[in-house]
This record gives sequence, structure tokens and C-alpha cells, in this order.
Amino acid sequence: MPFEVVWEVDPPVEPDLARLHRQIAAVDGLATAALAPDNPTGRASVSSLAVAHTLKTHGLPATACLNARDRNLLGFRRDLLTARYLGIDEVLLVRGDRPTAGSRAQDLSVPSMLAECRSDAGGGVRAAVTTKLRPLPSWKQAADRLFVQVTWSLDDLLRWRDTTSFAGPVVPAVLVVPSTAMARRLAVRVPELAVPPAWLAAIDADPTAGFELAADLVECIRASGAFDGVHIVGGQRFRTAADAIRTRLAASMAAAAP
Repeated sequence: MPFEVVWEVDPPVEPDLARLHRQIAAVDGLATAALAPDNPTGRASVSSLAVAHTLKTHGLPATACLNARDRNLLGFRRDLLTARYLGIDEVLLVRGDRPTAGSRAQDLSVPSMLAECRSDAGGGVRAAVTTKLRPLPSWKQAADRLFVQVTWSLDDLLRWRDTTSFAGPVVPAVLVVPSTAMARRLAVRVPELAVPPAWLAAIDADPTAGFELAADLVECIRASGAFDGVHIVGGQRFRTAADAIRTRLAASMAAAAP
């Protein structure tokens, strides 16, 4: 199976798709699929289902993220029906970040969402879930694909993979860090995603280092042969990130060619 590059797009926060179209153009020839987030960081954005449909119409297969935070059971069933109506054949089920306003819905959990996907309501839509580098709960074995949350070390990923059995594709995430300022903001908001000191030092010394470090990690994941693809969180500077990763993968494959 070819190595998959799943690019996470930055969803529009206004009813204007121009920036989304620029992202699609930037990853042309690099991304084999895309991920449409669902109200990421707890702020309102255009529906992940609408974004995934737009990606699909541009020839990029897309997974729509659906969170438990913003839905009750009826709303989730509606979204599964909408996914089927739009021809979206995979959803990524997550709990959802803490909302910036309002409260978290209590009707759903990721296990109950997965069970719905397996019922008649799911209608054959594939369901993916996420994991950290920890033992996999038994209920997650029922998912079709596993997205591994952002990590910074190939060695840590490989140690985890060696102890984890999963029948479907396993896709780790790589986060592009464009600046130390962004890294520090991220550490405050999501402490578990704190960028390693070595990366921070490299970016302080060279503003382009974050893109190169991410590109190197993507290539190392591909070359390890232990994973089915990579999920790239390119961020605001998506064009620079895509160019760095595209160049790194092309150079590595050219070097390996006979």
C-alpha cells in the first residue's frame, strides 16, 4: 500500500473559501488525502462536512472530523446521514477541545459515536479514532483507522508501535512549528504538546528550522516502514510547510531510486 500523506486543512472561520482553495493548491502533488477539523480549539468554523465535500470536489479524498463536544445523539445521526449524502466515506471521531464559549454537550462519547457508526445509521461510513502513545483501549480496536496524536520522536513512535496491535492503518501526526512564539502559545493552551527544547533552540537559531525538522520527521516515519502514512498539521504557513516536506520526500525517494 502506498504511503499516505494526510494534510490537515485550516478550516474557514468565515463563509469565504478562498483560503481553503489556496491550501488545496499548495498541497497539490504532496497530499494524497486531507483531514477537515471540526471547530478546532473550541471556536466556530465552517462545518467539517462542508469542508470535506469541497476537498472531495477538488479531487482530494477527505476525512471529516466529528466531535462529541458539540453534539447530541440526534445531531450526530444527522451528521452521519449528511456525510453519506455528500459521499464522505470516512469520519474521525474525537471528544473535542474545551469550548471557548458555552458548555460541552454530555450526550455523546467517542465510544458511543463509534457504536453509532457501526449501526444502521452509519450506513458503511468508515470511522477513525485517535490515540496517544499509550496502551490502546479494547474498544478502539473496532475502528477502521488510527490517527496517532502529535509526537516529536521517531524512537518513541516506534517503541509504541512495537507494543500496539491494530488491524487497520496507523497514521501518526507531525506538527509544523513555524516559530518559538507559536510553540510557547501552544504549550500554554495544550501542555501535552509542548515542543521539545532541542526544537526550540534550533528554531531560535534559524527561523526555517521548524519546517525542516517537521520534513525530516515525516521522512523518517515514511522510511521506517512501521506506519501507513502521516498526518501533517501544517498550520498558518501551509505553503512553506508543504514545500519543505515535498522537497524532503522527493530528495529521499530520488536517493533511494536505483
